[in-house]
Amino acid sequence: MSQTAMPPRALADLFSGGRLTAIPRKTARREQLLAYLAETLFAGGRAYTEPEVNDALRTVHEDCSALRRYLITSGLLTRTRDGSSYRRADVVDSTIPGTSPAA
Repeated sequence: MSQTAMPPRALADLFSGGRLTAIPRKTARREQLLAYLAETLFAGGRAYTEPEVNDALRTVHEDCSALRRYLITSGLLTRTRDGSSYRRADVVDSTIPGTSPAA
């Protein structure tokens, strides 16, 4: 999944031309954004290398390092101890409009 879908209305103001204009400072808003990015950029059950994670995140914002760290600390992406493999966590955030549990 390399392209993000149209963001839900609750997050639309954070995007311009398909790109994230800024990473929200408020924790709750940032968590909404991160859940959306995890759901739309990363397939469940698939392992990703760090360059693949960075490439996916760069499709929406240049600061892929910050987004990657936020995704890890929020528990939406998991990483092996040696950092060689990343996976989307099997967590669905029902607070984001337009998302639903994976089948």
